[in-house]
Amino acid sequence: MISLNFVLDFSIDDAVSWRRPQGAENAAASGDDMNIRKREHAGRILLRQLGIDTADAARLILEAAEALRLRADAGRSTLILRLRELLRAGAEALRRREQTRPFAEVARLSLAARAHRRPLTLRDLHSFTNRLLRLPGVAESPLRSIGADECRRMLESAFGRSAHSYRKGRAILHSIFAYGRRQGWCSANPVDAIDAPPVREAEIRPLAPAECERLLQAARRPAHRACRPALGLMLHAGVRPAEVARLDWQDICWQDSAVCIRPTHAKTGGGRLVPLSPPLRRMLRLCRPASGCGPICPPQWLRRWRELRRCAGFEHWVPDVLRHTYASYHARRFRNLPELQLYMGHRSLALLQTRYLNPAGITAAAARRFWQLQL
Repeated sequence: MISLNFVLDFSIDDAVSWRRPQGAENAAASGDDMNIRKREHAGRILLRQLGIDTADAARLILEAAEALRLRADAGRSTLILRLRELLRAGAEALRRREQTRPFAEVARLSLAARAHRRPLTLRDLHSFTNRLLRLPGVAESPLRSIGADECRRMLESAFGRSAHSYRKGRAILHSIFAYGRRQGWCSANPVDAIDAPPVREAEIRPLAPAECERLLQAARRPAHRACRPALGLMLHAGVRPAEVARLDWQDICWQDSAVCIRPTHAKTGGGRLVPLSPPLRRMLRLCRPASGCGPICPPQWLRRWRELRRCAGFEHWVPDVLRHTYASYHARRFRNLPELQLYMGHRSLALLQTRYLNPAGITAAAARRFWQLQL
């Protein structure tokens, strides 16, 4: 620090001498000229050792003074104090800017911060992150050095073949940079500058009441009877297949006539109460175990659910079609989209209106028949 102060003091003396009018040097002479000359001599020696030209150092001081908007008649002590403040603040900002970590390390720490997520979600996170890390030169790149263009190339290389994978990969890459930014390892999130591909959802036709009846008839058979409560909750309450697999009989609120989807059970992490239709309530009461607790879905649920669909004649099954069916018939029958939004667990009406509702071919009679199905 003492050596840097020598450079600063000497450069200021040199810079200030440039600003003095011609002939002012003699007027500035005083009894301590010898001390000034010694300090200037020491400053010149140090500058030579550092390979710095004294004229360049003086010019930098003048540029810094102009940046600070110091007046030409500012005293030397004021100039020194302000320039030292500038040096300290600039050095601290430079240290913060240069603080970073390799992309692979930040990705690993970001995954560790989300270790509480469900196993299926964690599997996807690890899979997509590893696809990014396998790209040449990515793992060792400092996070702060990666810009939007490089992020775009990473996404194109790893996920460019599928718009769905690209959107998901972009979300995961964005979360890695968001984590790094919170830790101070980058100053911005370059993924913000990359647009996600537009979602083009295929139109999903809700099941007709006759098709729903085929499923219900198959569920009444002894081989599939254990799946009947889960089928009813998916069909008449819009519960997702993964959510119904987490439900317990204690999640049925008999007094409120509703099923409680807890935040730990929901896909989006938000809890909701979905009312039970009269047919659904009657069926659940008949199927409720004597203990009143235990999983609603039977063991090996996914396999048995596939077998039930096949028994009902559905060789090709569209994921979430029962949820689409519930939403479409509910909207047609009750005409209350804000209420349906709450039951579906959506944050806004946009997803409900653009993806789940398909009123084509649903008449008032069909909607009435759907809600009167004997589950």
